Amino acid sequence: MPFVELITLTRCRPGGGTFVEQGDFKLAVFRLTDPERVMVIDDECPHAGGSLASGEINDNIVTCPWHHWEFDLRTGRSTHSDRAWVRCYRAEIRDGVVWVELPE
Repeated sequence: MPFVELITLTRCRPGGGTFVEQGDFKLAVFRLTDPERVMVIDDECPHAGGSLASGEINDNIVTCPWHHWEFDLRTGRSTHSDRAWVRCYRAEIRDGVVWVELPE
C-alpha cells in the first residue's frame, strides 16, 4: 500500500482531531504530543456515525462526541465491545506533512 500526502501538520489541531477526506476515505487525523506524532483512523463511529475527529482524546483513547463510545487510537478497537472497531492507518510526519498509508 502506498503512502499518500494527506495534510500539513500545521493544519492539524494539536492535542485533538482533524477531519480529512482523501479520495473515498473519510479520516480522523489526531496530532498528539509528548512525543509529537500523528494517528489516523476512520472518522465515522460505527455506532451511529458520529465524527471521531470531533471527539475528546485521553491516553490514546478517543471518545465519540455523540454517544461516548471509546476507541483506542493504536488498535481501532472499542473499549466497550470486541465487535466494534474502526480502521487504523499507518501514518508519519515528513518535513511538516502528514503522510498516510491507504489501501488501493
